[in-house]
Amino acid sequence: MAHPNYYAPQGGHPGQEQLLTDRAMFTTAYAVIPKGTMRDIVTSFLPFWDRTRVWVLARPLSGFAESFSHYIVEVQPGGGSSRPETDPGAQGVIFVVEGAVTLTIAGADHVLEPGGYAYLPAGCDWQLHNHAGPAARFHWVRKAYEAVEGIDRPEPFVTREQDIVPREMPGTEGRWSTTRFVDPEDLRHDMHVNIVNFLPGGVIPFAETHVMEHGLYVLEGKAVYRLNQDWVEVEAGDYMWLRAFCPQACYAGGPGRFRYLLYKDVNRHMVLPRR
Repeated sequence: MAHPNYYAPQGGHPGQEQLLTDRAMFTTAYAVIPKGTMRDIVTSFLPFWDRTRVWVLARPLSGFAESFSHYIVEVQPGGGSSRPETDPGAQGVIFVVEGAVTLTIAGADHVLEPGGYAYLPAGCDWQLHNHAGPAARFHWVRKAYEAVEGIDRPEPFVTREQDIVPREMPGTEGRWSTTRFVDPEDLRHDMHVNIVNFLPGGVIPFAETHVMEHGLYVLEGKAVYRLNQDWVEVEAGDYMWLRAFCPQACYAGGPGRFRYLLYKDVNRHMVLPRR
């Protein structure tokens, strides 16, 4: 594959002379959080993390993301955490886009640089620090794990995007492909965090409408994305949330590749209400 290119927010603030209008949208079916909204003033801090701040892109909330949370984490040199996850039922995925971090899993160190990916199952013993400098930035997607009797829980693993061959979507001649970090038929996993790739002119040629909730962070390029009844221009650094059954399609109209990090919930029965 071509050398990966990942957008990462830097913070800061626009000048007082800038216009207020932006592309931010929040509807009952979808939300668009443009890169221009990811400023210093909207960062948060987490317990037991040093020299670290996060942009919270999605969180479980009525009328918004229901199944997951999505952070972009910025760790300054010497920062990190020896107690990063305070919820023993939460699994996580880390995907590094800038700098380098040392991820320690059950006492074993792994250095993750841009393109580095780690799956961390619920209850996993892990720590993360920035020993290298300069500032490191990574995505952290979290979901409560849904265990199923008779199915083993997944194990932690570390890999790199650069080591995975994207799978082409049938009939697209490689214009639309997915970099899959987990086998779709591995029922131990109840969420997938993959990278979707489009070459210029590549399309999702129909309005996908399905049960999976989506979180999409644009890593590279630009496109026009169909969200419910609207066509929305998006570019590297933008974030989109789509509720279950929200129609979606895509046209990658930029001069280069269009790629996004994609979360979706998978492989479990629908929870039924109890009376």
